[in-house]
Amino acid sequence: MCVRRANGMRLRAMAVCAPPDAKFVVEVPHMGESITEATVIEWSKKTGDVVEMDEVICQLETDKVTVDVRAPKRGLLVETLAAEGEIVYVGNQLAKMSEDMSAAPSVGESSEAGSSGNENPVFASQDSVDPESSAAPPAARTTPVAPAAAPSEKKVAVPTPVTPTLNISEAGERRVQMTRMRRRIAERLKEAQNTAAMLTTFNEVDMSALMDMRSDFKDSFVKKHGVKLGFMSAFVKACSVALMEQPEVNAIIDGTDIVYRDYVDISVAVSTPTGLVVPVLRGCENMSFAAIEKTINSLGERARDGALSIDEMQGGTFTISNGGVFGSLLSTPILNMPQSAILGMHIIQKRAVVINDKIEIRPMMYLALSYDHRLIDGREAVSFLRRIKTLIEDPRRLLLDIDV
Repeated sequence: MCVRRANGMRLRAMAVCAPPDAKFVVEVPHMGESITEATVIEWSKKTGDVVEMDEVICQLETDKVTVDVRAPKRGLLVETLAAEGEIVYVGNQLAKMSEDMSAAPSVGESSEAGSSGNENPVFASQDSVDPESSAAPPAARTTPVAPAAAPSEKKVAVPTPVTPTLNISEAGERRVQMTRMRRRIAERLKEAQNTAAMLTTFNEVDMSALMDMRSDFKDSFVKKHGVKLGFMSAFVKACSVALMEQPEVNAIIDGTDIVYRDYVDISVAVSTPTGLVVPVLRGCENMSFAAIEKTINSLGERARDGALSIDEMQGGTFTISNGGVFGSLLSTPILNMPQSAILGMHIIQKRAVVINDKIEIRPMMYLALSYDHRLIDGREAVSFLRRIKTLIEDPRRLLLDIDV
Protein backbone atom coordinates (compact mmCIF):
# COMPACT_ATOMS: atom_id res chain seq x y z
CA MET A 1 0.00 0.00 0.00
CA CYS A 2 1.34 3.44 -0.89
CA VAL A 3 0.38 6.47 1.17
CA ARG A 4 0.96 10.12 0.27
CA ARG A 5 0.38 12.99 2.63
CA ALA A 6 0.57 16.77 2.42
CA ASN A 7 0.65 18.94 5.47
CA GLY A 8 -0.57 22.54 5.61
CA MET A 9 1.58 25.58 6.30
CA ARG A 10 4.74 24.45 4.60
CA LEU A 11 4.29 21.94 1.82
CA ARG A 12 5.19 18.69 3.48
CA ALA A 13 4.95 15.51 1.50
CA MET A 14 5.93 11.92 1.84
CA ALA A 15 5.34 8.57 0.24
CA VAL A 16 5.81 5.08 1.60
CA CYS A 17 5.37 1.58 0.24
CA ALA A 18 5.33 -1.05 3.00
CA PRO A 19 6.14 -4.67 2.05
CA PRO A 20 5.33 -7.55 4.40
CA ASP A 21 8.89 -7.72 5.85
CA ALA A 22 8.36 -4.44 7.75
CA LYS A 23 10.79 -2.58 5.50
CA PHE A 24 9.56 0.36 3.48
CA VAL A 25 10.87 3.08 1.20
CA VAL A 26 10.30 6.82 1.21
CA GLU A 27 9.67 8.27 -2.24
CA VAL A 28 9.83 11.73 -3.77
CA PRO A 29 6.26 12.98 -3.25
CA HIS A 30 3.90 14.63 -5.69
CA MET A 31 4.46 18.39 -5.29
CA GLY A 32 2.05 19.95 -7.76
CA GLU A 33 0.90 19.51 -11.34
CA SER A 34 3.83 21.43 -12.86
CA ILE A 35 6.54 20.03 -10.56
CA THR A 36 8.36 16.93 -11.79
CA GLU A 37 11.76 17.24 -10.13
CA ALA A 38 13.51 18.69 -7.10
CA THR A 39 16.96 19.03 -5.58
CA VAL A 40 17.95 17.42 -2.28
CA ILE A 41 19.28 20.33 -0.25
CA GLU A 42 19.73 18.72 3.17
CA TRP A 43 19.42 15.40 4.94
CA SER A 44 18.07 16.05 8.43
CA LYS A 45 18.68 12.42 9.42
CA LYS A 46 21.55 10.07 8.67
CA THR A 47 21.79 6.34 8.21
CA GLY A 48 21.25 4.50 11.48
CA ASP A 49 19.07 7.20 13.05
CA VAL A 50 15.73 6.31 14.59
CA VAL A 51 13.11 8.58 13.03
CA GLU A 52 9.81 9.33 14.70
CA MET A 53 6.55 9.51 12.79
CA ASP A 54 6.10 12.81 10.91
CA GLU A 55 9.70 13.83 11.65
CA VAL A 56 11.57 15.55 8.82
CA ILE A 57 13.96 13.21 7.01
CA CYS A 58 15.21 15.60 4.35
CA GLN A 59 14.39 18.80 2.49
CA LEU A 60 13.80 19.15 -1.23
CA GLU A 61 13.98 22.41 -3.16
CA THR A 62 11.84 23.02 -6.23
CA ASP A 63 11.79 26.14 -8.36
CA LYS A 64 8.95 27.46 -6.21
CA VAL A 65 9.02 26.07 -2.68
CA THR A 66 11.03 24.06 -0.16
CA VAL A 67 9.46 20.69 0.63
CA ASP A 68 9.86 18.80 3.91
CA VAL A 69 9.87 15.03 3.40
CA ARG A 70 8.59 13.42 6.60
CA ALA A 71 8.59 9.89 7.95
CA PRO A 72 5.21 8.18 7.51
CA LYS A 73 5.79 6.19 10.71
CA ARG A 74 8.43 5.45 13.29
CA GLY A 75 11.37 3.50 11.96
CA LEU A 76 15.10 3.12 11.43
CA LEU A 77 16.72 4.95 8.52
CA VAL A 78 18.54 2.08 6.81
CA GLU A 79 19.83 3.76 3.65
CA THR A 80 19.72 7.12 1.86
CA LEU A 81 19.48 6.93 -1.92
CA ALA A 82 20.18 10.50 -3.01
CA ALA A 83 23.00 12.81 -2.02
CA GLU A 84 22.67 16.47 -1.14
CA GLY A 85 22.72 18.50 -4.34
CA GLU A 86 21.32 15.72 -6.51
CA ILE A 87 18.24 16.11 -8.67
CA VAL A 88 15.46 13.63 -7.97
CA TYR A 89 12.20 13.03 -9.76
CA VAL A 90 8.67 12.44 -8.50
CA GLY A 91 8.34 8.76 -7.65
CA ASN A 92 12.09 8.16 -7.16
CA GLN A 93 13.12 6.36 -4.00
CA LEU A 94 14.73 8.69 -1.46
CA ALA A 95 15.45 6.39 1.45
CA LYS A 96 14.92 2.91 2.85
CA MET A 97 13.53 2.47 6.35
CA SER A 98 12.64 -0.43 8.59
CA GLU A 99 10.33 -0.97 11.52
CA ASP A 100 12.93 -3.41 12.86
CA MET A 101 15.22 -1.22 14.99
CA SER A 102 18.00 -3.82 14.78
CA ALA A 103 18.23 -3.55 11.00
CA ALA A 104 21.01 -0.98 11.00
CA PRO A 105 23.51 -1.56 8.17
CA SER A 106 26.70 -3.38 9.08
CA VAL A 107 30.11 -1.74 8.86
CA GLY A 108 31.16 -1.44 5.24
CA GLU A 109 27.63 -1.63 3.92
CA SER A 110 27.09 1.18 1.48
CA SER A 111 24.75 3.82 2.70
CA GLU A 112 26.02 6.64 0.57
CA ALA A 113 23.52 8.34 -1.72
CA GLY A 114 23.56 7.66 -5.41
CA SER A 115 24.94 4.08 -5.08
CA SER A 116 24.95 1.85 -8.14
CA GLY A 117 22.21 -0.30 -6.62
CA ASN A 118 19.61 2.48 -6.76
CA GLU A 119 16.68 1.19 -8.75
CA ASN A 120 15.44 4.73 -9.37
CA PRO A 121 18.49 6.62 -10.66
CA VAL A 122 18.89 10.28 -9.93
CA PHE A 123 20.94 12.75 -11.89
CA ALA A 124 23.38 14.98 -10.08
CA SER A 125 23.61 18.63 -10.96
CA GLN A 126 26.92 19.71 -12.43
CA ASP A 127 29.32 20.89 -9.75
CA SER A 128 31.01 24.22 -10.27
CA VAL A 129 34.73 23.96 -10.97
CA ASP A 130 37.26 26.47 -9.79
CA PRO A 131 39.59 27.02 -12.74
CA GLU A 132 42.41 27.98 -10.37
CA SER A 133 42.21 24.71 -8.45
CA SER A 134 42.29 22.61 -11.63
CA ALA A 135 45.07 24.50 -13.43
CA ALA A 136 48.27 22.63 -14.24
CA PRO A 137 51.24 23.40 -11.97
CA PRO A 138 53.80 25.83 -13.38
CA ALA A 139 56.76 24.33 -15.21
CA ALA A 140 59.91 23.97 -13.15
CA ARG A 141 62.35 26.86 -13.61
CA THR A 142 65.74 25.86 -15.05
CA THR A 143 68.88 27.94 -14.50
CA PRO A 144 71.82 27.73 -16.93
CA VAL A 145 74.91 26.20 -15.37
CA ALA A 146 77.73 28.74 -15.12
CA PRO A 147 81.33 27.73 -15.86
CA ALA A 148 83.18 26.43 -12.84
CA ALA A 149 84.96 29.19 -10.98
CA ALA A 150 88.72 29.16 -10.57
CA PRO A 151 89.94 28.09 -7.12
CA SER A 152 91.18 31.58 -6.40
CA GLU A 153 87.83 33.21 -7.25
CA LYS A 154 85.40 33.99 -4.45
CA LYS A 155 81.86 32.66 -4.91
CA VAL A 156 79.10 35.25 -4.52
CA ALA A 157 75.59 34.07 -3.68
CA VAL A 158 72.98 35.59 -6.03
CA PRO A 159 69.42 35.68 -4.63
CA THR A 160 66.79 33.98 -6.79
CA PRO A 161 64.08 36.44 -7.89
CA VAL A 162 60.61 35.67 -6.53
CA THR A 163 57.64 36.02 -8.89
CA PRO A 164 54.53 37.21 -7.00
CA THR A 165 51.43 35.06 -7.44
CA LEU A 166 47.80 36.12 -7.15
CA ASN A 167 45.57 34.16 -4.83
CA ILE A 168 41.99 34.51 -6.09
CA SER A 169 40.59 33.88 -2.62
CA GLU A 170 42.60 36.83 -1.34
CA ALA A 171 41.16 39.00 -4.13
CA GLY A 172 37.69 38.66 -2.61
CA GLU A 173 36.09 36.35 -5.16
CA ARG A 174 34.12 33.20 -4.48
CA ARG A 175 32.08 30.83 -6.59
CA VAL A 176 28.75 29.39 -5.43
CA GLN A 177 26.20 27.32 -7.26
CA MET A 178 22.90 29.00 -8.11
CA THR A 179 19.95 27.72 -6.12
CA ARG A 180 17.22 25.95 -7.98
CA MET A 181 14.85 28.88 -7.35
CA ARG A 182 17.37 31.41 -8.69
CA ARG A 183 17.92 29.32 -11.82
CA ARG A 184 14.17 29.11 -12.39
CA ILE A 185 13.76 32.86 -11.90
CA ALA A 186 16.47 33.46 -14.49
CA GLU A 187 14.80 31.06 -16.93
CA ARG A 188 11.39 32.70 -16.55
CA LEU A 189 12.76 36.22 -17.00
CA LYS A 190 14.54 35.22 -20.20
CA GLU A 191 11.43 33.37 -21.36
CA ALA A 192 9.45 36.60 -21.01
CA GLN A 193 12.03 38.62 -22.93
CA ASN A 194 12.37 36.02 -25.68
CA THR A 195 8.64 35.29 -26.08
CA ALA A 196 6.66 38.49 -25.53
CA ALA A 197 6.85 41.77 -27.43
CA MET A 198 7.28 43.77 -24.24
CA LEU A 199 6.58 47.47 -24.10
CA THR A 200 6.27 49.76 -21.07
CA THR A 201 4.07 52.83 -20.69
CA PHE A 202 4.36 55.29 -17.79
CA ASN A 203 2.21 57.69 -15.84
CA GLU A 204 2.28 59.42 -12.48
CA VAL A 205 -0.35 59.51 -9.78
CA ASP A 206 -1.08 62.06 -7.08
CA MET A 207 -1.30 60.10 -3.82
CA SER A 208 -2.78 62.98 -1.77
CA ALA A 209 -6.38 61.74 -1.60
CA LEU A 210 -5.44 58.14 -0.84
CA MET A 211 -2.97 59.22 1.84
CA ASP A 212 -5.58 61.50 3.41
CA MET A 213 -8.16 58.69 3.46
CA ARG A 214 -5.64 56.34 5.03
CA SER A 215 -4.71 58.91 7.66
CA ASP A 216 -8.36 59.60 8.52
CA PHE A 217 -9.45 55.98 8.90
CA LYS A 218 -6.33 53.95 9.75
CA ASP A 219 -7.15 53.70 13.47
CA SER A 220 -10.79 52.79 12.89
CA PHE A 221 -9.76 50.29 10.23
CA VAL A 222 -7.35 48.50 12.56
CA LYS A 223 -9.88 48.51 15.39
CA LYS A 224 -12.58 46.88 13.28
CA HIS A 225 -10.60 44.56 11.02
CA GLY A 226 -7.47 43.86 13.05
CA VAL A 227 -5.15 44.75 10.16
CA LYS A 228 -3.45 47.94 9.01
CA LEU A 229 -4.76 49.86 6.01
CA GLY A 230 -2.02 50.10 3.40
CA PHE A 231 -1.80 51.38 -0.15
CA MET A 232 -1.63 47.96 -1.79
CA SER A 233 -5.31 47.20 -1.17
CA ALA A 234 -6.32 50.33 -3.08
CA PHE A 235 -4.08 49.41 -6.01
CA VAL A 236 -5.42 45.84 -6.05
CA LYS A 237 -8.99 47.19 -6.12
CA ALA A 238 -8.14 49.74 -8.81
CA CYS A 239 -6.45 47.09 -10.96
CA SER A 240 -9.42 44.75 -10.51
CA VAL A 241 -11.82 47.41 -11.78
CA ALA A 242 -9.56 48.30 -14.71
CA LEU A 243 -8.98 44.65 -15.63
CA MET A 244 -12.70 43.93 -15.78
CA GLU A 245 -13.13 47.00 -18.01
CA GLN A 246 -10.14 46.11 -20.24
CA PRO A 247 -10.41 42.32 -20.73
CA GLU A 248 -7.43 42.25 -23.14
CA VAL A 249 -5.08 43.17 -20.30
CA ASN A 250 -6.46 40.26 -18.27
CA ALA A 251 -6.16 37.79 -21.16
CA ILE A 252 -3.34 35.48 -22.29
CA ILE A 253 -2.12 34.04 -25.56
CA ASP A 254 -2.36 30.24 -25.81
CA GLY A 255 -0.90 29.08 -29.11
CA THR A 256 -3.01 30.78 -31.75
CA ASP A 257 -5.88 31.47 -29.34
CA ILE A 258 -6.60 34.33 -26.96
CA VAL A 259 -8.01 33.23 -23.60
CA TYR A 260 -10.17 35.82 -21.86
CA ARG A 261 -10.82 35.49 -18.12
CA ASP A 262 -13.92 36.87 -16.40
CA TYR A 263 -12.20 36.76 -13.00
CA VAL A 264 -9.23 38.61 -11.52
CA ASP A 265 -6.46 36.73 -9.71
CA ILE A 266 -3.63 39.13 -8.93
CA SER A 267 -0.09 37.97 -8.22
CA VAL A 268 1.74 40.18 -5.71
CA ALA A 269 5.53 40.07 -5.89
CA VAL A 270 7.16 39.40 -2.50
CA SER A 271 10.91 39.50 -1.88
CA THR A 272 12.26 36.68 0.31
CA PRO A 273 15.78 35.70 1.43
CA THR A 274 15.83 32.97 -1.23
CA GLY A 275 14.40 35.02 -4.10
CA LEU A 276 11.27 36.62 -5.51
CA VAL A 277 7.97 34.77 -5.19
CA VAL A 278 4.53 35.80 -6.41
CA PRO A 279 1.65 34.45 -4.30
CA VAL A 280 -1.81 34.92 -5.79
CA LEU A 281 -4.83 36.79 -4.44
CA ARG A 282 -7.83 35.03 -5.95
CA GLY A 283 -11.17 36.60 -6.79
CA CYS A 284 -9.94 40.16 -6.24
CA GLU A 285 -12.93 41.63 -8.06
CA ASN A 286 -15.12 40.51 -5.13
CA MET A 287 -12.74 41.30 -2.25
CA SER A 288 -13.07 44.18 0.21
CA PHE A 289 -10.20 46.40 1.32
CA ALA A 290 -10.01 44.48 4.60
CA ALA A 291 -10.00 41.07 2.90
CA ILE A 292 -7.22 42.18 0.56
CA GLU A 293 -5.05 43.52 3.40
CA LYS A 294 -5.53 40.37 5.48
CA THR A 295 -4.71 38.09 2.56
CA ILE A 296 -1.64 40.10 1.56
CA ASN A 297 -0.31 40.05 5.13
CA SER A 298 -0.88 36.31 5.45
CA LEU A 299 0.72 35.48 2.10
CA GLY A 300 3.63 37.83 2.75
CA GLU A 301 4.44 36.25 6.12
CA ARG A 302 4.16 32.74 4.71
CA ALA A 303 6.36 33.69 1.75
CA ARG A 304 9.13 35.03 3.98
CA ASP A 305 8.90 31.91 6.16
CA GLY A 306 9.09 29.64 3.11
CA ALA A 307 5.68 28.23 3.99
CA LEU A 308 3.73 28.89 0.79
CA SER A 309 2.12 25.95 -0.94
CA ILE A 310 2.37 25.29 -4.66
CA ASP A 311 -1.31 26.14 -5.16
CA GLU A 312 -0.82 29.55 -3.56
CA MET A 313 1.71 30.49 -6.25
CA GLN A 314 0.09 28.99 -9.33
CA GLY A 315 -2.20 30.86 -11.66
CA GLY A 316 -2.69 34.60 -11.57
CA THR A 317 -4.00 36.84 -14.36
CA PHE A 318 -2.03 40.02 -13.56
CA THR A 319 0.93 41.00 -11.37
CA ILE A 320 1.70 43.98 -9.15
CA SER A 321 5.30 44.66 -8.13
CA ASN A 322 6.12 47.38 -5.60
CA GLY A 323 9.73 48.44 -6.00
CA GLY A 324 8.95 51.54 -3.98
CA VAL A 325 9.49 49.67 -0.72
CA PHE A 326 13.17 49.47 -1.69
CA GLY A 327 13.35 53.09 -2.84
CA SER A 328 12.94 52.55 -6.59
CA LEU A 329 11.96 55.75 -8.39
CA LEU A 330 11.22 54.19 -11.78
CA SER A 331 11.56 50.81 -13.48
CA THR A 332 10.41 48.71 -16.44
CA PRO A 333 9.04 45.51 -14.86
CA ILE A 334 9.34 42.21 -16.75
CA LEU A 335 6.24 40.16 -17.47
CA ASN A 336 5.33 37.21 -15.28
CA MET A 337 4.62 34.77 -18.11
CA PRO A 338 2.15 33.69 -19.36
CA GLN A 339 0.45 36.83 -18.06
CA SER A 340 0.15 39.74 -20.48
CA ALA A 341 0.78 42.71 -18.18
CA ILE A 342 2.42 43.80 -14.93
CA LEU A 343 2.09 47.02 -12.93
CA GLY A 344 5.14 48.52 -11.27
CA MET A 345 4.63 50.77 -8.23
CA HIS A 346 7.41 53.05 -7.01
CA ILE A 347 8.46 55.30 -4.15
CA ILE A 348 6.26 58.24 -3.15
CA GLN A 349 8.11 61.55 -3.40
CA LYS A 350 7.01 65.12 -2.87
CA ARG A 351 7.33 66.99 -6.14
CA ALA A 352 6.30 70.33 -7.56
CA VAL A 353 3.29 69.93 -9.85
CA VAL A 354 0.91 72.35 -11.55
CA ILE A 355 -2.59 72.32 -10.03
CA ASN A 356 -5.11 74.83 -11.43
CA ASP A 357 -2.27 76.87 -12.94
CA LYS A 358 -0.48 77.00 -9.60
CA ILE A 359 2.62 75.19 -8.47
CA GLU A 360 1.94 72.94 -5.49
CA ILE A 361 3.91 70.29 -3.61
CA ARG A 362 2.19 66.91 -3.88
CA PRO A 363 3.15 63.31 -2.96
CA MET A 364 3.64 61.71 -6.36
CA MET A 365 4.31 58.16 -7.52
CA TYR A 366 5.44 56.97 -10.94
CA LEU A 367 3.53 54.00 -12.34
CA ALA A 368 4.87 51.66 -15.03
CA LEU A 369 2.78 49.18 -16.99
CA SER A 370 4.71 46.59 -19.00
CA TYR A 371 2.55 44.64 -21.43
CA ASP A 372 2.69 42.14 -24.27
CA HIS A 373 2.23 44.17 -27.44
CA ARG A 374 1.26 41.01 -29.34
CA LEU A 375 -2.06 41.08 -27.50
CA ILE A 376 -2.48 44.56 -26.04
CA ASP A 377 -2.47 47.67 -28.22
CA GLY A 378 -0.98 50.93 -27.02
CA ARG A 379 -4.38 52.60 -26.71
CA GLU A 380 -5.66 49.85 -24.42
CA ALA A 381 -2.53 49.91 -22.26
CA VAL A 382 -2.56 53.70 -21.86
CA SER A 383 -6.30 53.69 -21.11
CA PHE A 384 -5.80 50.96 -18.52
CA LEU A 385 -3.06 52.90 -16.72
CA ARG A 386 -5.03 56.15 -16.84
CA ARG A 387 -8.00 54.34 -15.29
CA ILE A 388 -5.83 53.22 -12.38
CA LYS A 389 -4.55 56.78 -11.99
CA THR A 390 -8.12 58.14 -11.88
CA LEU A 391 -9.25 55.62 -9.26
CA ILE A 392 -6.23 56.17 -6.99
CA GLU A 393 -6.45 59.96 -7.18
CA ASP A 394 -10.12 59.78 -6.12
CA PRO A 395 -10.58 56.58 -4.08
CA ARG A 396 -14.24 57.42 -3.49
CA ARG A 397 -14.83 55.97 -6.95
CA LEU A 398 -13.60 52.61 -5.66
CA LEU A 399 -15.94 52.71 -2.69
CA LEU A 400 -18.98 53.88 -4.68
CA ASP A 401 -18.21 51.85 -7.83
CA ILE A 402 -18.77 54.76 -10.19
CA ASP A 403 -17.03 55.83 -13.40
CA VAL A 404 -17.45 59.62 -13.24
